[in-house]
Amino acid sequence: MAVPEVFDRLRRATGSGAPSSDFDLNPDLHPKGRVLRGAAVLVALEGTPQGIRLYLTKRSSHLKHHPGQIAFPGGKVDPGDADAPAAALREAHEEIGLLPTHVEVLGQLAPHETVTSFSVTPVLARITRPFTPVPEAGEVDEVFTIPFAHVTDPANYIVESRFFRGVRRQFYTVPYGPYYVWGATARILRSLAEVLGE
Repeated sequence: MAVPEVFDRLRRATGSGAPSSDFDLNPDLHPKGRVLRGAAVLVALEGTPQGIRLYLTKRSSHLKHHPGQIAFPGGKVDPGDADAPAAALREAHEEIGLLPTHVEVLGQLAPHETVTSFSVTPVLARITRPFTPVPEAGEVDEVFTIPFAHVTDPANYIVESRFFRGVRRQFYTVPYGPYYVWGATARILRSLAEVLGE
């Protein structure tokens, strides 16, 4: 499928699909009555002659939370943010040097609930101008891209498990080369693959 067609499909996919959760594979572990904090991530995509590439980050190994994990640019929605897209764009500018003026927001996916009590809004975006990533010092060890076709193929997802807080939990992974994409990032991408496959 040609790059413009893929972006057209992505626009049509926004606003559809069901909310997802870190507890989807572990429903018995879902806590009741939690108060969730708002967060947003930017699912930033760039059309290239080789196809569409997805931007991801490797978090600094020195961070207190989620050190060394693969993640989208993003973070908490601050009081000064107009909405989730504004928060995602602000965070992407801070974390990878992507200017909001270089981005076309395509829309939002259904929210994702994390085990750490965040309701994360994935914001789909197309990078519209040439872009050289600048990792945020102390926060981001690496900015890299992977083929979008890899994460939209359900066959590339694996369900794995590990002990967390004394309980075995299952989670999605979608490894690519040296990058181990798992947890909330993999679950959000899996939701996007499901929506595009409908």
